[in-house]
Amino acid sequence: MLDQRQKKIRDLIARRQIHFTVMLENVSDPHNIGAVLRSCDAVGIHEIFLIYTDPKYQARFTLGKRASSGARKWVDVFQFDNIPEAIQSVRLKGYDQIWATRLVAGCKNLYEMDLTGKIALLFGNEHLGVSEEAAVHADGNFIIPQVGMVQSLNISVACAVSLYEGFRQRHLKGFYNGHSMFTTVDQEAMFSRYAERELIRHKGRNSIKANLEKSAD
Repeated sequence: MLDQRQKKIRDLIARRQIHFTVMLENVSDPHNIGAVLRSCDAVGIHEIFLIYTDPKYQARFTLGKRASSGARKWVDVFQFDNIPEAIQSVRLKGYDQIWATRLVAGCKNLYEMDLTGKIALLFGNEHLGVSEEAAVHADGNFIIPQVGMVQSLNISVACAVSLYEGFRQRHLKGFYNGHSMFTTVDQEAMFSRYAERELIRHKGRNSIKANLEKSAD
Protein backbone atom coordinates (compact mmCIF):
# COMPACT_ATOMS: atom_id res chain seq x y z
CA MET A 1 0.00 0.00 0.00
CA LEU A 2 1.30 3.48 -0.87
CA ASP A 3 2.62 5.57 2.03
CA GLN A 4 0.14 8.33 1.21
CA ARG A 5 -2.78 5.91 1.44
CA GLN A 6 -1.48 4.50 4.71
CA LYS A 7 -1.26 8.00 6.17
CA LYS A 8 -4.82 8.75 5.08
CA ILE A 9 -6.08 5.61 6.82
CA ARG A 10 -4.18 6.41 10.01
CA ASP A 11 -5.57 9.96 9.97
CA LEU A 12 -9.03 8.43 9.59
CA ILE A 13 -8.47 6.18 12.61
CA ALA A 14 -7.22 9.12 14.69
CA ARG A 15 -10.63 10.77 14.28
CA ARG A 16 -12.79 7.70 14.83
CA GLN A 17 -15.19 8.07 17.77
CA ILE A 18 -14.92 5.27 20.31
CA HIS A 19 -18.44 5.51 21.77
CA PHE A 20 -20.80 7.09 19.25
CA THR A 21 -22.91 4.75 17.15
CA VAL A 22 -26.17 3.98 15.36
CA MET A 23 -28.59 1.09 15.75
CA LEU A 24 -31.08 0.32 12.96
CA GLU A 25 -34.11 -1.88 13.64
CA ASN A 26 -35.73 -3.57 10.62
CA VAL A 27 -34.67 -0.83 8.23
CA SER A 28 -35.53 -2.44 4.93
CA ASP A 29 -34.26 -0.25 2.09
CA PRO A 30 -30.59 -0.91 1.21
CA HIS A 31 -30.31 2.66 -0.06
CA ASN A 32 -31.30 3.96 3.36
CA ILE A 33 -28.74 1.73 5.04
CA GLY A 34 -26.12 2.83 2.53
CA ALA A 35 -26.87 6.48 3.21
CA VAL A 36 -26.62 5.88 6.96
CA LEU A 37 -23.24 4.20 6.48
CA ARG A 38 -21.98 7.20 4.52
CA SER A 39 -23.12 9.58 7.26
CA CYS A 40 -21.54 7.39 9.94
CA ASP A 41 -18.22 7.33 8.11
CA ALA A 42 -18.38 11.10 7.62
CA VAL A 43 -18.69 11.85 11.35
CA GLY A 44 -16.14 9.27 12.49
CA ILE A 45 -18.38 6.40 13.55
CA HIS A 46 -16.52 3.12 13.15
CA GLU A 47 -19.28 0.58 13.88
CA ILE A 48 -23.05 0.25 13.62
CA PHE A 49 -25.60 -2.35 14.72
CA LEU A 50 -28.37 -3.79 12.57
CA ILE A 51 -31.33 -5.68 14.03
CA TYR A 52 -33.65 -7.80 11.84
CA THR A 53 -36.48 -9.44 13.76
CA ASP A 54 -39.30 -9.15 11.23
CA PRO A 55 -39.59 -12.25 8.97
CA LYS A 56 -39.94 -9.92 5.97
CA TYR A 57 -36.40 -8.71 6.55
CA GLN A 58 -34.76 -11.97 7.53
CA ALA A 59 -32.71 -11.88 4.33
CA ARG A 60 -30.39 -9.83 6.49
CA PHE A 61 -27.98 -7.12 5.50
CA THR A 62 -27.15 -7.00 1.80
CA LEU A 63 -25.64 -3.85 0.40
CA GLY A 64 -23.83 -3.21 -2.82
CA LYS A 65 -20.88 -0.88 -3.16
CA ARG A 66 -22.93 1.64 -5.11
CA ALA A 67 -25.50 2.06 -2.33
CA SER A 68 -22.90 2.83 0.32
CA SER A 69 -20.40 4.63 -1.94
CA GLY A 70 -17.65 2.47 -0.41
CA ALA A 71 -18.44 3.42 3.21
CA ARG A 72 -19.14 -0.25 4.03
CA LYS A 73 -15.40 -0.82 3.94
CA TRP A 74 -14.72 1.76 6.64
CA VAL A 75 -17.60 1.04 9.02
CA ASP A 76 -17.92 -2.31 10.81
CA VAL A 77 -21.45 -3.74 10.71
CA PHE A 78 -22.79 -6.07 13.42
CA GLN A 79 -26.04 -7.94 12.74
CA PHE A 80 -28.56 -9.47 15.13
CA ASP A 81 -31.87 -11.29 14.78
CA ASN A 82 -33.17 -10.57 18.27
CA ILE A 83 -33.38 -7.37 20.25
CA PRO A 84 -32.08 -8.47 23.70
CA GLU A 85 -28.91 -9.87 22.15
CA ALA A 86 -28.32 -6.65 20.22
CA ILE A 87 -28.92 -4.49 23.28
CA GLN A 88 -26.59 -6.61 25.39
CA SER A 89 -23.85 -6.42 22.78
CA VAL A 90 -24.12 -2.63 22.58
CA ARG A 91 -24.03 -2.32 26.37
CA LEU A 92 -21.03 -4.65 26.67
CA LYS A 93 -19.15 -2.50 24.17
CA GLY A 94 -19.42 0.35 26.62
CA TYR A 95 -22.32 2.41 25.31
CA ASP A 96 -23.95 3.74 28.47
CA GLN A 97 -27.00 5.26 26.79
CA ILE A 98 -29.37 4.14 24.05
CA TRP A 99 -31.74 6.83 22.77
CA ALA A 100 -34.60 5.95 20.42
CA THR A 101 -36.21 8.23 17.86
CA ARG A 102 -39.83 8.23 19.00
CA LEU A 103 -42.54 10.85 19.25
CA VAL A 104 -43.92 9.99 22.70
CA ALA A 105 -44.67 11.83 25.91
CA GLY A 106 -41.51 13.07 27.56
CA CYS A 107 -39.33 12.74 24.47
CA LYS A 108 -36.40 15.11 24.24
CA ASN A 109 -35.51 17.65 21.57
CA LEU A 110 -32.38 16.53 19.68
CA TYR A 111 -30.78 19.91 20.26
CA GLU A 112 -31.23 19.61 24.02
CA MET A 113 -29.34 16.31 24.19
CA ASP A 114 -25.73 15.76 25.17
CA LEU A 115 -24.25 13.66 22.37
CA THR A 116 -20.70 13.71 23.65
CA GLY A 117 -21.08 10.72 25.97
CA LYS A 118 -21.09 6.99 25.29
CA ILE A 119 -24.26 6.98 23.25
CA ALA A 120 -26.09 4.86 20.67
CA LEU A 121 -28.93 6.32 18.59
CA LEU A 122 -31.69 3.85 17.68
CA PHE A 123 -33.72 4.31 14.48
CA GLY A 124 -36.62 2.10 13.46
CA ASN A 125 -38.32 0.78 10.35
CA GLU A 126 -39.23 3.25 7.59
CA HIS A 127 -42.98 2.80 8.17
CA LEU A 128 -43.37 1.46 11.71
CA GLY A 129 -40.57 3.22 13.53
CA VAL A 130 -38.91 1.77 16.64
CA SER A 131 -40.83 -1.22 17.99
CA GLU A 132 -42.23 -1.34 21.51
CA GLU A 133 -39.95 -4.30 22.24
CA ALA A 134 -36.87 -2.28 21.38
CA ALA A 135 -38.16 0.91 23.00
CA VAL A 136 -38.33 -0.65 26.47
CA HIS A 137 -34.56 -1.04 26.40
CA ALA A 138 -33.93 2.61 25.56
CA ASP A 139 -32.76 5.07 28.18
CA GLY A 140 -34.80 7.82 26.57
CA ASN A 141 -36.57 9.01 23.43
CA PHE A 142 -35.82 11.98 21.22
CA ILE A 143 -37.25 13.81 18.24
CA ILE A 144 -35.88 16.12 15.59
CA PRO A 145 -37.88 19.37 15.83
CA GLN A 146 -39.80 20.28 12.66
CA VAL A 147 -42.16 23.07 11.64
CA GLY A 148 -43.56 21.63 8.41
CA MET A 149 -46.89 19.95 7.69
CA VAL A 150 -45.58 16.40 7.18
CA GLN A 151 -43.62 16.15 10.45
CA SER A 152 -41.52 13.21 9.35
CA LEU A 153 -38.13 12.67 7.76
CA ASN A 154 -36.67 9.83 5.76
CA ILE A 155 -34.72 7.50 8.05
CA SER A 156 -31.39 8.29 6.41
CA VAL A 157 -32.04 12.04 6.59
CA ALA A 158 -33.10 11.82 10.24
CA CYS A 159 -29.97 9.86 11.01
CA ALA A 160 -27.72 12.35 9.19
CA VAL A 161 -29.27 15.32 11.01
CA SER A 162 -28.79 13.59 14.37
CA LEU A 163 -25.23 12.51 13.65
CA TYR A 164 -24.16 15.96 12.55
CA GLU A 165 -25.53 17.46 15.74
CA GLY A 166 -23.34 14.91 17.52
CA PHE A 167 -20.44 15.89 15.27
CA ARG A 168 -20.95 19.57 16.13
CA GLN A 169 -20.97 18.91 19.87
CA ARG A 170 -17.99 16.57 19.74
CA HIS A 171 -16.01 18.91 17.53
CA LEU A 172 -16.45 21.72 20.07
CA LYS A 173 -15.01 19.41 22.73
CA GLY A 174 -11.97 18.61 20.60
CA PHE A 175 -12.88 15.01 19.85
CA TYR A 176 -11.59 15.34 16.28
CA ASN A 177 -8.24 16.94 17.06
CA GLY A 178 -6.24 13.99 15.70
CA HIS A 179 -5.42 12.40 19.06
CA SER A 180 -7.02 8.97 18.87
CA MET A 181 -9.46 7.81 21.54
CA PHE A 182 -8.31 4.22 20.95
CA THR A 183 -5.36 2.43 22.49
CA THR A 184 -2.33 1.81 20.30
CA VAL A 185 -3.26 -1.88 20.10
CA ASP A 186 -6.81 -1.07 18.97
CA GLN A 187 -5.53 1.43 16.42
CA GLU A 188 -3.23 -1.17 14.89
CA ALA A 189 -6.01 -3.75 14.81
CA MET A 190 -8.27 -1.26 13.05
CA PHE A 191 -5.51 -0.38 10.59
CA SER A 192 -5.01 -4.06 9.79
CA ARG A 193 -8.73 -4.51 9.06
CA TYR A 194 -8.86 -1.47 6.83
CA ALA A 195 -5.64 -2.42 5.03
CA GLU A 196 -6.96 -5.93 4.38
CA ARG A 197 -10.16 -4.49 2.89
CA GLU A 198 -8.08 -2.19 0.70
CA LEU A 199 -6.11 -5.21 -0.54
CA ILE A 200 -9.32 -7.11 -1.33
CA ARG A 201 -10.61 -4.10 -3.25
CA HIS A 202 -7.45 -3.83 -5.35
CA LYS A 203 -7.41 -7.57 -6.01
CA GLY A 204 -11.00 -7.33 -7.19
CA ARG A 205 -10.18 -4.45 -9.50
CA ASN A 206 -7.15 -6.23 -10.94
CA SER A 207 -9.23 -9.38 -11.48
CA ILE A 208 -11.90 -7.43 -13.37
CA LYS A 209 -9.25 -5.65 -15.42
CA ALA A 210 -7.56 -8.96 -16.31
CA ASN A 211 -10.87 -10.52 -17.35
CA LEU A 212 -11.67 -7.53 -19.56
CA GLU A 213 -8.29 -7.68 -21.20
CA LYS A 214 -8.69 -11.42 -21.73
CA SER A 215 -12.10 -10.89 -23.30
CA ALA A 216 -10.64 -8.23 -25.58
CA ASP A 217 -8.04 -10.73 -26.84
